[in-house]
Amino acid sequence: MTASSIQVRVPFLDLKAQYASIKEEVHEAIHAVLESGHFVGGEWVEKFEQEFAQFVGAKYAVAVSSGTSALELALKAAGIHPGDEVIVPTNSFFATAEAVSNVGAKPVFADVDPCTFHLDAASAESLITSQTRAILPVHLYGRAADLTAIEQLAARYDLQIIEDAAQAHGVGRNGVKVGGSGRLTCFSFYPGKNLGAYGDGGAVTCNDRRQADAIRLLRDHGSPLKYVHVVVGTNARLDAIQGAILSIKLRRLDRW
Repeated sequence: MTASSIQVRVPFLDLKAQYASIKEEVHEAIHAVLESGHFVGGEWVEKFEQEFAQFVGAKYAVAVSSGTSALELALKAAGIHPGDEVIVPTNSFFATAEAVSNVGAKPVFADVDPCTFHLDAASAESLITSQTRAILPVHLYGRAADLTAIEQLAARYDLQIIEDAAQAHGVGRNGVKVGGSGRLTCFSFYPGKNLGAYGDGGAVTCNDRRQADAIRLLRDHGSPLKYVHVVVGTNARLDAIQGAILSIKLRRLDRW
């Protein structure tokens, strides 16, 4: 067999190898969480939220239980109600449209650009009706979507933009990382993502304190204080072990 005919199999995603490189630090972090006796939310999650907000360039990051939860809570924080329409791209993971449906709104599917596979602004404009309230572009394949035309469209029709960045941690365009725009931007920390937990997880970043506070409230059954519930929320909290692990991985993300 000649050198030119040798085939080498390179794993697309080797989570075992990644774990091996941070094994001792992960074990120490898990031990510290278990010794603390605080397993949901708390200081480990708050620490990661601060670090992730700083990483993307946003004022706030609110950690939640999954990328899907991030989308749903962001839509609610944006004031999307049953009967509203939200324009989404045809090319995305199911959760993008699913989240819109789960809050009672209608996902309206726009075509994507055949070169970038990102949402096409011209197609989106053709779908705008009196019920349209938001556009939900998706950053895919580790590439930041060019939202210039989408931003112009949203301004012209007074629509909100909510970004799905489940595959875009650390990705940037024109010197600004995805999530650094200040808009509601939703991330997933599913293990296979480029920033993945050892379980499910997600986050929403934004610059609006009211929106961040609304998401914090909604993720914990609408409860600002124990046994006090001011709105109907859900259970979408991130656990402390995932927060600790994500902090470890975040420090290495750019290098990885």
